[in-house]
Amino acid sequence: MKSIEANGYSIFFNEIGYQKINEIILKNKYSSLFILVDEHTNNYCLPEFLPNLAVEIPIEIIEIEAGEGIKNIATCLEIWSILSDLGADRKSAIINLGGGVITDIGGFIASTFKRGIDFINVPTTLLGMVDASIGGKNGVDLGNLKNQIGVINVPQILLIDTSFLETLSQREMRSGLAEMLKHGLIYDKNYWEQFLILSEIDFADFDDLIYRSIEIKNEIVKQDPTENGIRKALNFGHTLGHAIESHFLESAAPLLHGEAIAIGMILESYISKEKGLLSNEEFHQIKYTLTDIYEKHVFAEKDIDSILKLLIHDKKNEYGKVQFALINGIGKIILNQSVENEIIIKSFDDYKT
Repeated sequence: MKSIEANGYSIFFNEIGYQKINEIILKNKYSSLFILVDEHTNNYCLPEFLPNLAVEIPIEIIEIEAGEGIKNIATCLEIWSILSDLGADRKSAIINLGGGVITDIGGFIASTFKRGIDFINVPTTLLGMVDASIGGKNGVDLGNLKNQIGVINVPQILLIDTSFLETLSQREMRSGLAEMLKHGLIYDKNYWEQFLILSEIDFADFDDLIYRSIEIKNEIVKQDPTENGIRKALNFGHTLGHAIESHFLESAAPLLHGEAIAIGMILESYISKEKGLLSNEEFHQIKYTLTDIYEKHVFAEKDIDSILKLLIHDKKNEYGKVQFALINGIGKIILNQSVENEIIIKSFDDYKT
């Protein structure tokens, strides 16, 4: 597949990506390499990745636990200390080999260690490939509040190796699929319609669907790298979705990111309909497509109260007001929309039916 040019870096696919990584390492004359992994990617992805590195500089592996629960400053402190103890300097580089948590926290650690060292992203999950690793957002959570601390800083190179998807569960694949569906809803109606009957998708062509999803996110980010305008479109489903994810993060049954975003997209599609932006027919197409893929979640009244309170921490808020990115018909977006709590509560009532 042809490489994609992003803001200040390139996205390469499969075999050619390894060649480009080796070229970058040789060109930049790094003193040492650190590969950040979690327990899963250490076992299943690192053995496939390492033989493709044709370098003679020292390589150290740093393993952390898997899951959103470790994406915090405490983990950063541990890794900064490890880098220092192992002699990392300004000419060291970090390769982030893992899902969205690894690329988020790894990019943040690299961007802040010794005022910034280079990093390379190699996402191993569908969510990481089509969303988390693209666009330069790096950061950590603050308690159960998603991505409150971070920077925008791009990698030297991004490698998409779709063979890593063979290591994922069906649940994790569905989580990543949510972001692909979102890209269709906000930007490309024809792309969305390819997912209307999931059983009819030829998964032999799934690489092409991943490629188009990456294209869409990159096209949006290139117009607005720092999220002052159109990049806010990527937050469709995330205003409520992030609040839902945060609410259940420390529960006995936390939701995966894509599962929470799928619920958020249903709720925010209902809000779009109520505000006269989305036809009833389009709303029901979205609702039935998503509920066919994702198991419905039960919300108690106290859950909804907590979620509403969490909305005040959404990063799009301005002057204390919650700002939604809503869809103005499938494939189009409208930004900076204020929504009354009454409509949000009605969206949950509709979701229950």
